[in-house]
Amino acid sequence: MRDVLVVDDDFMVAEIHRKFVDRVDGFTTVGAARSGAEALEMAGALHPDLILLDVYLPDMTGLEVLKRLRSAGDAVGVIMITAARELDTVSGALDGGAADYLIKPFEFPQLQAKLEAFAARADALSSEAGADQSLIDSLFGSQGGAAGATSDDALPKGLGKVTGQLVLDAALAAGEVSSAECAELVGISRVSARRYLEHFLGVGALELRLQYGAGRPERRYRARRAE
Repeated sequence: MRDVLVVDDDFMVAEIHRKFVDRVDGFTTVGAARSGAEALEMAGALHPDLILLDVYLPDMTGLEVLKRLRSAGDAVGVIMITAARELDTVSGALDGGAADYLIKPFEFPQLQAKLEAFAARADALSSEAGADQSLIDSLFGSQGGAAGATSDDALPKGLGKVTGQLVLDAALAAGEVSSAECAELVGISRVSARRYLEHFLGVGALELRLQYGAGRPERRYRARRAE
């Protein structure tokens, strides 16, 4: 059983996350913290296997909590759970060693998938058997990015698998698209196209390029390039 510490300043949200965690086989919630200082104190006392960490906390950011954990030599798994979509926040989570990143609001299957992926990685890394290239690729997320990106569980509520595949195929075929261009190619509204594109950006199937000109920069989506 993997112990999970939930960190969120909103009591009701924390309770929802706790109930979600306790529904997933192999995971149990051992505590809930409402601030960064409380999160650090409980992490030291409870030694959880995983922390579900909000970014917006009353005393410090979740990124600061993550930084302090790592500075103290605590390698606890961390999944950022937040409404923050800014690329610098996502980058900070990656640089800090977060295992995953989930944008609020989300449905239970999305968190379940994140927890199960975390468990699978942890089991693979604790195995005494050696690693072949396919295992290494899966651990480092280098299986082409788009594989499995349109499964029903991976898509947020209101987004469909068939349309999602059309959006992803259009973006990959065109090389790079804006939400307006994608909407025209697929035959859906610009708002819907933007939702699908942002989802695929969030799960790593696409990457973002900002095109600057007069006014606000245009968000353009393209296949993730190999590192």
